[in-house]
Amino acid sequence: MRHIISILLENQAGALARVAGLFSSRGYNIESLNVAPTDNEAVSRLTVVTTGSDEVIAQIAKQVGKLVDVVSILDMTGTDHIERELALFKVRTPESSRAKLAGLLKQFGGHVLSYDEGHGTLELVGNGPEIDRFMDAVADLAEIESVVRSGAMAMARGTPVHAVHA
Repeated sequence: MRHIISILLENQAGALARVAGLFSSRGYNIESLNVAPTDNEAVSRLTVVTTGSDEVIAQIAKQVGKLVDVVSILDMTGTDHIERELALFKVRTPESSRAKLAGLLKQFGGHVLSYDEGHGTLELVGNGPEIDRFMDAVADLAEIESVVRSGAMAMARGTPVHAVHA
């Protein structure tokens, strides 16, 4: 099962490596990892996406929660949450397909960031399956030269969910 784990982590050297090490030492791949500062400059939020049984992920989460640099940890999988990812696409579009591409971008809520010498840089924000569908649709209209994805970010809806505090 796919899990989205949100971790608040003190900004200390090696802290991220210790968290990632717990996943790899147990043979679990991190599908995406997003790390960024929060409103508190001493703390960053990590969003980890991985797959595994509920029991194994719960055990890894407990062990991550015991690391000295971890402030709190929450498996977002069982909560009502909003998930988003940013994707940038570099595409080469024939003149004949540009109007269709513009319509597709509008349908998905995307934007053209630049268009130079036949190369377009496109931006899309959505959940993973939305971005996958967009990428499949774009491939029918343009040559995709490069894709950059941020990885998932997630936040609980409504009243803040209390995370397990380390």
